[in-house]
This record gives sequence, C-alpha cells and structure tokens, in this order.
Amino acid sequence: MPRKGMRSIFFKSSSPSPNSSPSRSIPPSPNRTFSESLMDENFEIAESLITKWNADTSPYAKITSLFHEDRNEAKQYLSSVRDLQSAMHHLITQNAASEKLVRGQNLMQMAMHRLEKEFYQLLSINRESLDPESVSARSSRSSAARSSVSDLSEDESDDEFRVAGESNSEVERVSSIAMADLKAIADCMISSGYGKECVKIYKIIRKSIVDETLYHLGLERLTLSQAQKMDWEVMELKIKSWLNAVKVAVKTLFYGERILCDDVFSSSASIRESCFDDISREAAISLFAFPEIVAKCKKSPEKMFRTLDLYEAISGLWPEIESIFSDESTSAVRSQAITSLIKLGEAVRTMLTDFETAIQKESSKTAVPGGGVHPLTRYVMNYISFLADYSGVLAYIVADWPLAVQAPLPESYFGSPDLDDSPISVRIAWLILVLLCKLDGKAKHHKDVALSYLFLANNLQYVVVKIRTSNLKLLLGDDWVAKHEPKVKQYAANYERMGWSKVFESLPENPTAEISPEQARDCFRKFNAAFDAAYKKQSSWVVSDPKLRDEIRVSLAKKLGSAYQDFYDKNRAGVRQVAGSESCVRYAPDDMGNYLSDLFYGTGVAGTGSVSSSPSPSHSRGRHSG
Repeated sequence: MPRKGMRSIFFKSSSPSPNSSPSRSIPPSPNRTFSESLMDENFEIAESLITKWNADTSPYAKITSLFHEDRNEAKQYLSSVRDLQSAMHHLITQNAASEKLVRGQNLMQMAMHRLEKEFYQLLSINRESLDPESVSARSSRSSAARSSVSDLSEDESDDEFRVAGESNSEVERVSSIAMADLKAIADCMISSGYGKECVKIYKIIRKSIVDETLYHLGLERLTLSQAQKMDWEVMELKIKSWLNAVKVAVKTLFYGERILCDDVFSSSASIRESCFDDISREAAISLFAFPEIVAKCKKSPEKMFRTLDLYEAISGLWPEIESIFSDESTSAVRSQAITSLIKLGEAVRTMLTDFETAIQKESSKTAVPGGGVHPLTRYVMNYISFLADYSGVLAYIVADWPLAVQAPLPESYFGSPDLDDSPISVRIAWLILVLLCKLDGKAKHHKDVALSYLFLANNLQYVVVKIRTSNLKLLLGDDWVAKHEPKVKQYAANYERMGWSKVFESLPENPTAEISPEQARDCFRKFNAAFDAAYKKQSSWVVSDPKLRDEIRVSLAKKLGSAYQDFYDKNRAGVRQVAGSESCVRYAPDDMGNYLSDLFYGTGVAGTGSVSSSPSPSHSRGRHSG
C-alpha cells in the first residue's frame, strides 16, 4: 500500500478509506457531528478487520498467523483496535447506554483473543531466534534501533528492515522483527486493559526457557543436606560445572531475558519489573544459593581454592548482577548473591585459621633423609603461592579481619613496614613465619648439628625461591627476599664450619709453617682419616636447589683446597723421604673439587667404603700419587 494511502487510514481522515468497502463508508450527515462520523467509521473499520481474523468464524484465520501472513494488515489491525478503543471512550462520554458499547466490547474481546493467540505463536515459533544470546547480541549493537509496529508516525516496514539489516545473522534479523511484533501486541493489549492476559502467556513461555537453559548448562538444585553427604570429589565436579555455567547464565541468559522483557513491555515499568521478576527470580536465587551451600559444608584446607573460585566468580560478575537485578522486585537475587559472598568469605577465613593451626600442630618427629626439603615446607609454600594468585579477592576477605597473634611480628621478618598497610600481605607473611618457626624446631630432629644447618639452608632456600618466582614476591616485596637470602648463606656457612671442622683441624693452623717430615706425615694421615669420615657421612646428604648446591661446593673447594694446597706444596717432598710414608699422601689438591662434586645428591655411593679404596672415574682423572 502506498505510504499516503496508509496515512489516510492511520490518521482517520474524513475521506473514505482506500481499504474500506464503499458499503461500509458512512458519509457525514447534516445532523451528525464530525466526531460522531469518525467514531462510526472507526467502528466499521475495526469490525471489518477483527471479524476477518476471528478464528471462531473464519477457518482461514484459524490456521494462519496475522503477523506472518500480512505485516501491513497486522499494523492496520492494531491501529483499528486502538481506534475502536478511542471510539468507545468517546461514546461513553456521550451515551453510556448506547448499544454500540456492547458491540464494541464484543469486538474488543474478539481482538484480544486474536492478539493473545498471535502473541503466543510469536513466542513459541521464535524460541530459537529469541534465545538470550541473540537478543543480548542484538541489543549490545544498537538498542536505539529497535523498531515497533505501534509507532505510527513513520513507515514501520522501512524501520524493521533497516534494523534487520544491521543484524549479523539471519537469526538476529528474525529476532529483531519478532521483538518488534511482540512489543506492538503487548502495547496494544496493555493499553486496552488486557495486559494481564498478555503477561501470563509471556511468563509461562519465557520461564520455561530460563529453566531449560540452566538445566542444559548443567546446573541443578542442591539442598544443604544433599551437599553435606557428598564426597568432595563429587562436590568439586559440581563446583566446576557451576563455575563454567554462571558467566553464561548471568551475561547471556539473564541479561538477554532482561533486554527482551524491557523491550516487549517498555510501555509499562511496573509490568516489565514484575514480569522479569517472575521469570528469573527463582532460577537466579537457586543459582546464587549454590555457593552458600558449599560454604556451609565441612571446611578443610583442600577446599580453599574452589571456595575462592566461587567467591571470585560472584564478585567478578557483581556489576552485571547489580545491573540486571536492579529492581526492587528482584532485590532477593542481589541479597542471595551478597549472602553467598559473605558465607564464602567466612569459610575462607575459617580455612586460613585451620591451615595455620595445622602447621603449628604438625607433629612428625622423623628427620628428613639427607637434610632435604621437608614435605611440610613443600606443602605450605605451594599452598601459599596458590593463595597469592587469589590476592585480589583475598584482600577483600581479610580486609576487616585483623591478625591476632600472641606477640607483634618482627619488623625484620617482613622487610618493609609498608606491609602493615596490606592485610593480605601481613597474613601471608605470618603464615610463612609460622612455617619457619616450625622448621627451626624440626631441625633439632637431626642429631648431627651440621646436618641440621644443612636442613635449615635447604628449606629456607626453597621458601625464598618459591617467593621469588611466584606472585608472593608482589605481596612480600623485594626486601623480604633480600633479607632472607643472607640467612640461607649463613646456614650454609654454619654447615661448612660444623661439617668440615675436623678436616680443617687436621691441618696445621699455618699450612706453610716449617714442620718436620714426621709431623707432616702425621698431618697427612689425620687429614686422610678426617676427609674420609666427613665424605662418607655426607655422601647421603642432600642439597635440592642446584644453585645452592654449587655455591656450597665452590665455597668448600675454595676454603679446603686453598689450605690443603699450601700444606701439600710445602710438605709433600719432605714426607717422601720418611720411611713408610709412601701412601700417606693420597689426595692431590685438584682432587678436592672432584670429590666434592659427588656430594649433596643423597645417593650414598661414596659412603660404601673408603674414599681412597674405590675412587670413581671422575676422581681418578685428577689424582696424583704422593
């Protein structure tokens, strides 16, 4: 139909409508006012269209859709219903007893019944094109481009196809048209006083879509009783499913439903609020209740990180949650999300406390073979380094949770007073301090003092490296590492001093001093015995960190090799002249580094016998007989 012809109908010109039958046109009479003639014309036009699409009397109308069959006629239908309503309002003010009111009411009920059917068909047929993903994608590109067939001030068809052209897919094009048609029907029914019937249909269909989508996302409703009886492995799988689904549920499902609901019922704020509430509230509350249920289950340190994952997911989605469920009617959803955050935070604090207690109560008294890294050290530092990866959410959780200790923390331990301003940094530093204190006690389980120092060097080195190579460094700072690395060196120096003291003592205090060949021979023999004993004992000792291992070897080789070199050079020739001294000089100075290179692997190879009786190939390459 030409644009001009459509306007002649929509704006109720006094001239006969091009779409009206001549027999239906009522020419103005000298005894009738212009408004009365216009009212009669509106009645005639409405009756023509409404009865044409009455499924009770027209087999054709029963099997087809008005909006699918002829979109221009659908717009005329809606316009005629509004004109009929205006005519009835005018008639009430003029003659409330008019028979035309009964006629108009019957026509209105017929029209509303038809529009109910059209509304239901549009929602049902377009389930795929009105899925939340398509709706939200379309909305994000151009919410202003949404068209409405109820906008009679311009050619609606042009607008609809313009919007559809902006869509990136056929699904979104169909979605645009369907949303425009739904909105037009909703506007018409609401303005005619039939909003309740329209909303009822909408709620039934869209709520089923929300429930089905959540089901397909793998979300299921779980009671606290059921959760408490579950094995942790099963619960962890459910948490993973929830974490995978919650972002889709919030950013696509509920966001799309919010957009669709706001669009279809844009003419009434109260209707769109109550409608979205009824569609989404139960499902959304169930969604956000799951983390609270997890938080209420039995707590243990291994559940910490999944609990933090849940907290991080909700807090990360909070801006969307607050925006989508912003109405007062959906405040229960926001409250449930906040409650879950609170309960998860409480669970995390409880688990942190239990973790600290578990470190303090660890009661194993068995010495670590070879003085290596204690299992407790590995476990605690791996656990804490994972905690550092959650420092963002942990900062919120511990912000108002002061650290309660028996004595103030040593400032020297932290390395920087600024850490006092960061509750999470203080908390992490405290846990590490608890570990180091525990390790000091466990060092006593090694009967050999030198081995206890090697144990402390190994474990503190592990702690330092873990901090330096993880996010812990961001929390504790460079000063922490800088102040503890020298402590590792001090422990290593103490080990050298205690572990090799008898070897150093076997040599004269002044290796280059003049002594008799006999005295030199005795010194060589003492040195051999002391070195053999130290080497045999320490062949099963361990230094796990390659860098620390090399540093200790280099330090020992330098100190021991230097002293022995001076003594060796000064006295080897003299000892040869003493009868029976041929085998006294068993080690050349160059051998020191070769022998020491076999230490700290914990293999115990060299401890199987005398060092000199079964040298390894690496040793024999550098040996010289005396």
